[in-house]
Amino acid sequence: MTDVKPKPHAALEKWIWILIYGGLFLLILGIATGRSDEVLGWSVAVPGVAMAIVGVVLIYVRSRSP
Repeated sequence: MTDVKPKPHAALEKWIWILIYGGLFLLILGIATGRSDEVLGWSVAVPGVAMAIVGVVLIYVRSRSP
């Protein structure tokens, strides 16, 4: 029987990709929505960009952790 050790940063890596892909999806959804309702489009796109930025920052944090 082999012992499989879980990666210590697996949860962080999962959240990184959820934030990046979710943020980019919201950005695209906001752009598409902004064609018919500008305020709603911005209301969706801005949090999406913020999510993607947090994901990129977490990649930097993960690269600096031991």
